[in-house]
Amino acid sequence: MITIAIPKGSLEAQTLLLFKQADLEIKVTSREYNPRIEDPRIERVKILRPQEIPEYVEKGYFDVGITGKDWIEERGADVVEVADLSYSKTAEKEGAVKIVLAVQADRADVKEAKDIKPQSKISTEYPNLTKSFFDRLGIPVQIFFSYGATEAKDMMDCIVELTETGETLRKNNWLIIDTILESSTKLIANKDSWSDAEKRREIEEVRTLLSGVIEARGKVLLSMNVAENKLKEVVSVLPAMKRPTISQLYDSDNNQRSYAVETVVSKREVNILIPKLKSMGAEDIIEIDITKIVR
Repeated sequence: MITIAIPKGSLEAQTLLLFKQADLEIKVTSREYNPRIEDPRIERVKILRPQEIPEYVEKGYFDVGITGKDWIEERGADVVEVADLSYSKTAEKEGAVKIVLAVQADRADVKEAKDIKPQSKISTEYPNLTKSFFDRLGIPVQIFFSYGATEAKDMMDCIVELTETGETLRKNNWLIIDTILESSTKLIANKDSWSDAEKRREIEEVRTLLSGVIEARGKVLLSMNVAENKLKEVVSVLPAMKRPTISQLYDSDNNQRSYAVETVVSKREVNILIPKLKSMGAEDIIEIDITKIVR
């Protein structure tokens, strides 16, 4: 059995949703920090700050954890990155978030990172990443640890902050001038746990379920019946993940065979696609939600 650390705070809601959709629902009791998953592979679950999880997993307090790539790099944790889980605090599926360097928008003397003057004051929750970045540039700076709301530290020359869209920074008069790191949510494992055959099997099975949910997000299954003389044209417009599944309908007329066609498509385009398929001769079109796609 394996132990899992999941992130508290901004990633918590989406992590709980992901596990629920993977049929690994995390049941949070009145003792919030000690939830449980009713699954024979999982012994214990703990809710912790994502900043702490990489180190705790590295040291073996947990077999598996979910945290950001940013915190793995900031802590310098020696762990196995088992899977990239493409979700963020504000959406089920997102691209990578970024750790960026920003200056006050009205500063005309700074256009890029190399323009930062020596001994500039920088506020950040990522002191190690910030120091490494400026060490590579050969610019000595003063780093002040930020306990949150970094964008409010306008007494500083610069800030290094995590952002998804940059909107909060812009609203607070900060201008992004460089990206230090692109980050996404990671499923990580302790190296000894990963080397243990039984624990690795359990970790990989959990990864399969979580990744299957993420792969299925934003996709639907389309099923339809198509006459043989219209089949080629219908198939040509299907934006499938792979080739569609096509099978002849039972007791189909030999003079005009009909086929069942199934394929996976993006939810974003299905409302445009369905009327088009109908106009091309597809019949009995069914749209089905998908909970998991396991490749």
